[in-house]
Amino acid sequence: MDQEFWHSRWAENRIGFHLTDTNPLLTKYWAALTPKREEVVFVPLCGKSVDLGWLATKHDDVVGVELSEIAVRAFFSEHLYTPLVTAISPIMKLYQFDEVSIYSGDYFTAPLDTYPLIYDRAALIAMPQSMRQRYVDRLLSLLQPGGRILLVTLDYPQDQMDGPPFSVTAEEVMSLYDGYKITQLARDENSDRPPKGQAASYFVEEVWMIESK
Repeated sequence: MDQEFWHSRWAENRIGFHLTDTNPLLTKYWAALTPKREEVVFVPLCGKSVDLGWLATKHDDVVGVELSEIAVRAFFSEHLYTPLVTAISPIMKLYQFDEVSIYSGDYFTAPLDTYPLIYDRAALIAMPQSMRQRYVDRLLSLLQPGGRILLVTLDYPQDQMDGPPFSVTAEEVMSLYDGYKITQLARDENSDRPPKGQAASYFVEEVWMIESK
């Protein structure tokens, strides 16, 4: 899976993974991180998620990174925002409006800071297994000491359904975040949001809090 895959998905509007409402798991479990308004929130592979807007009502600074510039532009246009756009490099731009800033470019090379709070709903599960350790290593390098991550994963029989989003088991979460405090906040075995047109014998959403020790 390369960058062209995601560019094509957005260009063709094949974004069945996109939710049109704020993720209820975010609104229900965000408080578990004991977040403070002044703490900056980082959202990797954010797409045009409306979760960014919800987080912006709770925090003074929300930072995302998204490979597809189509998605970044869509976020601001759908919210009727006119962002300030700054060219960081020939292949990287920064879009900013009030509390929300989004880097349009590669997550692995974006000039990101370190953050006390991270929200990952659709990033880890967008990665094929071969890329997940690299993704997590980069993410943890961006987490401040004492920082917290709210992570949403999916668990389903991978051989019964194509990803992305991919299945990431509890065992894999434990392995990827080894050395960090890992708390399972929820396991929803009655999830009603498998990708459109696909089905599996079970489809579970899990919510985790990852804490820097």
